[in-house]
Amino acid sequence: MCGRPGDDGDMRSAVDVTVTGRVQGVSFRYYADREADRLGVAGWVRNEPDGTVAAHVEGDPGAVAAFVRWCHDGPRLAHVEQVDVRDGTDQGLRSFGVR
Repeated sequence: MCGRPGDDGDMRSAVDVTVTGRVQGVSFRYYADREADRLGVAGWVRNEPDGTVAAHVEGDPGAVAAFVRWCHDGPRLAHVEQVDVRDGTDQGLRSFGVR
């Protein structure tokens, strides 16, 4: 996870995440949105046609890392098999949403 100063001077990092397993139809996006809100990160989460869940997450490096850790478990009904994380581009987003 790369870090760079945000507009307010605080360090920010951004990652793109792909979660594989039983992650659609189990409210993964809903709970990811709640976790993002709890952690104060910005970005989005969406279902992909191949059955994975994709997310873009940015904000405080520690909070971004905590979101990625949460993705390894996901909500109770999910069965996460793999989490791929790539450095992302900080887009200066200020909120998190489900797409």
